[in-house]
Amino acid sequence: MSRKVIITCAVTGSIHTPTMSPHLPITPAEIAEDALAAAAAGAAILHLHARDPVDGKPTPSAEIYRQFLTPIHNQCDAVINITTGGAHTMSLEQRLEAALTFSPEMASCNVGSLNFGFFPILEKVKAWRYAWEPVYLEASRNAIFRNTFGDIEQLFERLARPLGTRFEFECYDVGHLYTLKHFVDRGFVKTPFIQFVFGVLGGIGADPENLTHMKRIADKLFGDDYHWSVLGAGRHQMPLVTQAALMGGNVRVGLEDSLTLGPGKLACSNAEQVSLIREVLERLGFEIATPDQAREMLGLKGHREVAI
Repeated sequence: MSRKVIITCAVTGSIHTPTMSPHLPITPAEIAEDALAAAAAGAAILHLHARDPVDGKPTPSAEIYRQFLTPIHNQCDAVINITTGGAHTMSLEQRLEAALTFSPEMASCNVGSLNFGFFPILEKVKAWRYAWEPVYLEASRNAIFRNTFGDIEQLFERLARPLGTRFEFECYDVGHLYTLKHFVDRGFVKTPFIQFVFGVLGGIGADPENLTHMKRIADKLFGDDYHWSVLGAGRHQMPLVTQAALMGGNVRVGLEDSLTLGPGKLACSNAEQVSLIREVLERLGFEIATPDQAREMLGLKGHREVAI
């Protein structure tokens, strides 16, 4: 039997800004429409952020989340995964607001603090649609995305343990794998779902040998008692996630991670990226996991057990 691969789609994120692509979903209606199309194309998991519908600025507002979570939850059976990363401008309480409100099946967890620089984009854009965009990008030059050991403990104590939400553990470097092992050893989590993140300035580079190294260290730390996926930033998206599938992993695509479909071609939607990687995977002989199959593989609580 061929192996089943989980496709995660990260729909809008908090890094890219409206000027960078006219196809980036901004309003709740756009996010819902894009997410539903991505699910129809084969995404089993939808990784979701919210934006101010007026100017596209990242927002932690649970009420804005509600406006797109409700139609997504009601109109498809994809696993809803709410970020707890939010944006580097948000406090921990702000980053937790939506996940605590809606008790999703999954939430993201950045496994440590890091420099997260996206200010180099400033060199590529001459005119901005909104005044907040260049200020936001420049702020990443001196900002640290914070997730201390104490912050991560709060995610477990306030979200995972009482609500049954499981995490997509986003590991941006090798040290994050050792941090995750610390929490496994302390009994906070069993059989983690690890998202290897490559190509973010401040994290590990998007080199094929780095993927091999991260996988080797994860095997050393967790044996066969973990699930894993790969996120490749920007132009590295499709090559790295294809490599991940060939190595036995799952994949993540979406406009949060890359705005393109290929060199010099903007993706018109999240569904385009999902459809492309689905075609690649099926041509390689893999099956695409359904949402319910993903739930079984990752031990999730179920579509009906959320507060949406």
